[in-house]
Amino acid sequence: MEIAKTIKEVRRFIGAARLRIRRIGFVPTMGALHKGHVSLIEASAKNRDFVVVSIFVNPTQFGPGEDFNKYPRPIDADIKICKENNANLVFVPTPKEIYGSENLTWVNVERITDALCGQFRPGHFRGVTTVCAKLFNIVQPDVAYFGQKDAQQAIVIRRMVADLNMPLQIVVCPTVREQDGLAMSSRNQYLTPQQRKDATCIYRALQKCRYMVEAGSRDSKEICAEMRKILNEPRSIDEIQYVILVNAETLLPVEKAAGIILAAVAVKMGTTRLIDNILLDVGRS
Repeated sequence: MEIAKTIKEVRRFIGAARLRIRRIGFVPTMGALHKGHVSLIEASAKNRDFVVVSIFVNPTQFGPGEDFNKYPRPIDADIKICKENNANLVFVPTPKEIYGSENLTWVNVERITDALCGQFRPGHFRGVTTVCAKLFNIVQPDVAYFGQKDAQQAIVIRRMVADLNMPLQIVVCPTVREQDGLAMSSRNQYLTPQQRKDATCIYRALQKCRYMVEAGSRDSKEICAEMRKILNEPRSIDEIQYVILVNAETLLPVEKAAGIILAAVAVKMGTTRLIDNILLDVGRS
């Protein structure tokens, strides 16, 4: 496994891999790797890709008062995880390497960035799309792997790739969960023991949604009201930012569940913000 810190080094390693006619698989991360990230690396390796993992805590997707400065950066442990899981190249750039002395060009995806997390994190998705566009240009992958937990991010990136005619495939892999259902996230380590225990209500609320839909419920308000009851049980949840059913492509709210929908939740526990979601194929009934 190779480690690159500069764009020039990455392009040299990628060029050599291309000479061996290898498909380039790319897993962009902000580090603090867990089993969810590992599942993406494994998916790329299983497809016999030349697996590139980027580890970069992107400053432009953090807003004022968010956790950029305290975001975990266990770089040595992350590199070990990459090596143990058959990554071929790890790209560990600095902000200056990615953005230079001043960045004047930004990528904006409209409308679908206004919903869900976009309401609570102004400018977040501009930072996400810009850094992904930069990383795609640097790595030039054939396939990039993202996790379903960050569903809105994956939808936005897929739309950016389509709209800008980028020559790569976006693969979205299933959410990896703890045994009690909590979606794996680098931010879970911020939680106190009581918060960690209470956070399981997020998945229980999503499962309640699934059960109601499978039982024939279609009214979005009724379903979301039952989900909120579950989220309101533990005292550790300080704010419910959204509980919503949306069209899985447009991210517009639905009054009646039909077709492919995304049930999505965002809560704050202290200063920690947690998100989760499930996809449901409701059919036309």
